[in-house]
Amino acid sequence: MSDQTNLAGVRLAFERRGVRLPIASLTPMKRLRPSVKLSSKYRQILTSVQAVGLVEPPVVIGDPADPSRHLLLDGHLRIEALKDLGETEVTCLVATDDDTFTYNKRISRLSAPQEHRMVVRAIERGVAPERLAGALGINVQSIQRRAQLMDGICEETAELLKDTPCPMAVFDVLRKMAPFRQLETAQMMINQGNFGKPIAMAMLAATPEGQLAKPRRKGAATNAVTREQVARLERELASLQVQIKSVEETFGLDNLHLTVAKAYLTRLLGNARVVRWLAQQRPEYLTEFQAIAELTSLPAEVSAAAPN
Repeated sequence: MSDQTNLAGVRLAFERRGVRLPIASLTPMKRLRPSVKLSSKYRQILTSVQAVGLVEPPVVIGDPADPSRHLLLDGHLRIEALKDLGETEVTCLVATDDDTFTYNKRISRLSAPQEHRMVVRAIERGVAPERLAGALGINVQSIQRRAQLMDGICEETAELLKDTPCPMAVFDVLRKMAPFRQLETAQMMINQGNFGKPIAMAMLAATPEGQLAKPRRKGAATNAVTREQVARLERELASLQVQIKSVEETFGLDNLHLTVAKAYLTRLLGNARVVRWLAQQRPEYLTEFQAIAELTSLPAEVSAAAPN
């Protein structure tokens, strides 16, 4: 039976066994920006690789133009981290399809609730918080905060928000509310598609005393709205309306242009030969094309400064 098919005859995406390859024999298919090594993401990867090794192998495919080399499809930052740590070889997954551009598009970043589940599961399996902190490039207090994220959050609210992009700061606010109010706030955030801290703070400010987890301290701000607050809200609303007017005339057309360009570039970058040529001849174009193809929405600054 071929390594590329399973028992049901379905073609596998990768060969069954990883291969150990010299890092120098890998040809990157994506040009990294010079500033990438200054980012927190890169530092986190570097610290993780140094602390616990390479958890997820890079993905490669054979170079049809040179049998002694492989094309690096996914794992560019991991390879750079290994280089900085003085490694010369790496175990890679070998792809069976020349699907150069699609791997990074399948990556989903962990939300705070998902990080909480991951950390709790790791601790339950005996991984020390200190080791987790070293692997993720954060301090032990941050690990403890992630592990305790759902403390004081009712089960129904935790279930509603478990797969949402809700930041940790929101749970700090929810924890100050009684379970029923937590649930109301979570449902409102989901209905609005807004999981930012400001909306949670607004709900907390409007929460009656009887729906708080703990009574407000004496001297703390009450729910009464002053004239100054009303005036400030009116000014903010007027400013928002001006901003909306400035983009509403061009937003639809800009989105149409972006959708067409994105679809074309996605199809173009799905061709391995095109990607290889761009990587070798016009790497700066490849970086920008990839950034456009990975867009999920129109950036606000693009709408505000639409071309004439």
